[in-house]
Amino acid sequence: MNLKNLKRILHHRFGGILMLYFIFIGIAFISRTNLFFQSFDEVSLNPLNIIWSYGGGLLMDTVAFSYFMIPFVLFLMFVSDRIFNSQIHRKIAYIIYFITFYILIFNGVSEYFFWDEFGVRYNFIAVDYLVYTTEVLGNIKESYNLPVLILGILIADIALTWMVVKNKYLAVSLESKSIRRNRLRSGLILLLLPILSFVLVKNTTVEITKNRYNNELAKNGIHSLFSAFLNSELDYDIFYATEDNQENFKQLRNLLKSKNSKYLSNEPFDITREITNPGEEKHYNVVFITVESLSAEFMGFKRNQKADPSDFSGNVTNYKGNITPALDAIADSSLLFTNLYAIGTRTIYGLEAATLAAPPKPGQSVIKRPNNENMFSMGLIFKERGYRLKYIYGGYGYFDNMNNYFSHNGYEIVDRNDFKKEEITFANTWGVCDQDLFNRTLKECDESFASGKPFLNHVMTTSNHRPFTYPDSVIDIPPHVSRAGGIKYCDFSIGEFIRKASEKPWFSNTLFVILADHCAGSAGQSELPFMEYQIPYIIYNPRLVKPQQIDKLCSQIDAAPTLLGVMNWTYKTKFFGKDIIKMVPDEERAFISNYQKLGYIKNDRLTILSPQQKITHYKIDSKLGEMKTIPMDENLQKEAIIYYQSANYVYKNKLNKWD
Repeated sequence: MNLKNLKRILHHRFGGILMLYFIFIGIAFISRTNLFFQSFDEVSLNPLNIIWSYGGGLLMDTVAFSYFMIPFVLFLMFVSDRIFNSQIHRKIAYIIYFITFYILIFNGVSEYFFWDEFGVRYNFIAVDYLVYTTEVLGNIKESYNLPVLILGILIADIALTWMVVKNKYLAVSLESKSIRRNRLRSGLILLLLPILSFVLVKNTTVEITKNRYNNELAKNGIHSLFSAFLNSELDYDIFYATEDNQENFKQLRNLLKSKNSKYLSNEPFDITREITNPGEEKHYNVVFITVESLSAEFMGFKRNQKADPSDFSGNVTNYKGNITPALDAIADSSLLFTNLYAIGTRTIYGLEAATLAAPPKPGQSVIKRPNNENMFSMGLIFKERGYRLKYIYGGYGYFDNMNNYFSHNGYEIVDRNDFKKEEITFANTWGVCDQDLFNRTLKECDESFASGKPFLNHVMTTSNHRPFTYPDSVIDIPPHVSRAGGIKYCDFSIGEFIRKASEKPWFSNTLFVILADHCAGSAGQSELPFMEYQIPYIIYNPRLVKPQQIDKLCSQIDAAPTLLGVMNWTYKTKFFGKDIIKMVPDEERAFISNYQKLGYIKNDRLTILSPQQKITHYKIDSKLGEMKTIPMDENLQKEAIIYYQSANYVYKNKLNKWD
């Protein structure tokens, strides 16, 4: 196509978008070719596979561009010729295209470095990089010569813009005239492309060859990043060390087996077991409180500070610096687990562990992933026995997909939308204050009790979260000052709730479970600062449970099986978690993670699985919080892979659905 014919094609209202498309796929082609030679020893040189890498790549580039062009199309549909043909619009258009070219070239360069490190297009790791900006920017500054890179991209951008200006590729479009009816029709036709793309084309659509590199080459980086935002998943089988699945499950069945369990099937990938607990089943009501950001270090049992029972009655203002007086008093009268680790660093990971009792998956929590409905969960075990389930949250439950997840797994939803005006004495961005939350919880317990059904109410607190605001004059730490205030206010609210509940007719038959969602922080110089994952787990009601302190190494995924054991239930399970009380020493272990890194703690050893099939081993000191690199521990490495790879396999193949 000669220059004259090209200008003729571009001489209409949407000619600038067509020109941008040619540049978009041109940069994508150069980037794809660069990546091809970058991994020349790994790609399949079969002609059909190469053709697919480029042919499928053109398809995915077009799909990506269909999303990219949306704001341009919308603008061109509605702007009048008077504005469109004006000199000021021409100058603005060149500036916008200059910025757009820079973004496209910058993306191409970024893909080179991402591919060089991971051998794939953008994925959830790239999304994660956008979350951990401080660490990522620091790493980039130390790893690359940023001034040279930025200058090089700027020079390429100037050269590309000069070519467009010199040859009047954009000018011919800016000079064109249009009729409103025609440009609206053309715009609507163009907007059908992203709609059809969203419905018909997934990031995995082009994964048809047996060579991973050819499949990745066929993808488009921008579309892959968009897909990662939507799906929030990091494929374990691609990025982490793996073993044979059949052998994994053979070993997993041994790891999950306990003295009071038996497998219900000989199918190699079926981990369904029957747990038998002797004695009469107890149909206690349960109020399961997940506490925001409650690190174990805040609690008296970690500070070796004896609780004063008088503080449980409300005297918190003069407690000599203790910010958890009520919880400490409750813990002293409870079944208390002092060596339990959270699986992750966000609320949804904690909720996932508490309800599904399975190790974390790399990438986003299952709660935010598709196909998370009707899962084998603690809630559905209760529901099968006639319990009424409610998820009670002081904020808006659409956040982090919580309402969708809980409502599709047996729970009624009570969130901020359900609070009446007179029920809210204080609220901030995250939701109503914890006192209001627990007052509403009391009403929900009353209602369920009046209906004659036993109940499981899962409550999620919010006040121990920035900006740490709460009602004035409740505690001695002013609002909006520090996390200590948020913790102490939450502690006060829980104590007040338990005191009010003790006056209710349903109290004598109710267990109060208190479990943190995660710690207050997980930053540290090490890969996974394991001490920052320790959280409290409390089962309270002295009338029903004998107070006891249990120091066994255990995990957040063990919370549900332990609760069911306390209630003497015999039940079918697909849980990876175990009853902590019945654990023998060799069964003690914990799981910790941070999106990318998957940690397995056992016998003062920490094994960490990372992308690029990387595995590191540490000897840890749980008293000092120290980690020391050690040679490979083959047995623990195998166990870590067995647990994480199998948990991922179970989720991907929907083997953890409720039958």
